Amino acid sequence: MTTDFDAIIDRRNTHSTKWDDIESRCGVAHPDAIPLWVADMDFRAPQAVTDMLREAVDHGVFGYYGARDSFYEAQAGWMKRRHDWDIQAEWSLVSHGLLNGIAVLLQSLSAPGDGVIVFSPVYYQFMELIRKNNRRLVASELVVQDNRYHMDLDALQQQLTGDEKILLLCSPHNPGGRIWTPEELRALADFCVRNDIIICSDEIHHDLVMPGHKHHLMAKVAPDVEDRLITMAATSKTFNIAGIETGSMFISDRKLRERIMPVYNAMAISPNRFGMTMAEAAYRGGDQWLDDLMVYLDRNRRQLNATIASIPGLSVMDLESTYLGWVDCSGTGMSADEVLKRLYEKGVVPSVGGTFGISGEDYIRLNIACRHAMFDDAMDRVTEAFSDLQ
Repeated sequence: MTTDFDAIIDRRNTHSTKWDDIESRCGVAHPDAIPLWVADMDFRAPQAVTDMLREAVDHGVFGYYGARDSFYEAQAGWMKRRHDWDIQAEWSLVSHGLLNGIAVLLQSLSAPGDGVIVFSPVYYQFMELIRKNNRRLVASELVVQDNRYHMDLDALQQQLTGDEKILLLCSPHNPGGRIWTPEELRALADFCVRNDIIICSDEIHHDLVMPGHKHHLMAKVAPDVEDRLITMAATSKTFNIAGIETGSMFISDRKLRERIMPVYNAMAISPNRFGMTMAEAAYRGGDQWLDDLMVYLDRNRRQLNATIASIPGLSVMDLESTYLGWVDCSGTGMSADEVLKRLYEKGVVPSVGGTFGISGEDYIRLNIACRHAMFDDAMDRVTEAFSDLQ
């Protein structure tokens, strides 16, 4: 069944963070604001997901979730079809979203005061979780070359003090939209072996790959480091069902799993019935929906590139993955506050670059995952906001 991604769907007054919290969270009271901040999409989930929900509602009994074999089977089928990755059910620990999973890993694999590495700028919740769990943030600044982010492992080596226990990798990278190459991932794996660091590879955007590109799983690039690797994935970003707060930690090494289980069990994590069944339905019936989605989003990617290229002082990293455009405003000579003021006056609400850590201050992040007409409207407003520069 073909999905109508152009369908007009009013998300206001639906408990949507993206739409209903614009004023309280961003201070924008524009009557016709276009929210391009929160990383969810304005599209209906695959038909297989809504069909499953209707069947569950018709059944009418919503008890505890058990008998997980069908979920693990669907999950393994997806990973094999889409990523040529053979996984086993025993590797998978379900979490209440991947942030919950990261918190489990921080508490089970490090101690208060230990260093945890991120490549900055990066998804802001990584840094918040590190601080909230009383770990020391080690931010390795990404280097821009050829309008793409690159890791500087030599510089990172100089930052290390010896107490670093975990590296949180965002792969593909948010907010840069970058897919790390097999060579980069191999070099990073070797770095972590040399420095006895555990890799937590958050690959939540691994399915959202633009035409002509391919995501590379750390688990496949460097299978020899399974004793220090946790791969994290979910259906939430892929199928626009982030509200299910359901993710998976894949840990193939038995001894590493045993280190994590005491904290995992202590947190009494129990799977959400609707989260598990919606994820299973997406894994089983979401292939065509995803294929169509990426073609649809690629058009918005090209529109974003064209719009930003037409405005002097702005540039954008070309998206290889995700649906989050990373726009550099430093060439305008304006402060971040001035850039935001101009956009807010036009009702365009981006994510604030400074929240993503060091070297993100001059950027904004724009979510392109909305219908074409809405995105075209947003790009027209961005052009108007900077009309005096043209």
